[in-house]
Amino acid sequence: MTQGLGLSGAVTLISHFVFIMISFRLLTAVRFDKFLRPNHVRESQLLMVFIAIALGYFVSEFFLSLISSARALPLLLR
Repeated sequence: MTQGLGLSGAVTLISHFVFIMISFRLLTAVRFDKFLRPNHVRESQLLMVFIAIALGYFVSEFFLSLISSARALPLLLR
């Protein structure tokens, strides 16, 4: 039982990390410095990191929820 919980936790952490990295990579195409005041490069970089974390987390949670729901679907057919 605890091995299943450990595996689930590992999959969740890996999923969050992967989707945060994908989000960060995709957000590099957006010029956040254009939206902020001039000479605030450090702030635009930090904003990009925070947005990547939030976006990656929510996308990861969506996919984990979708997988969980799909795994529970056969129980409906019993």
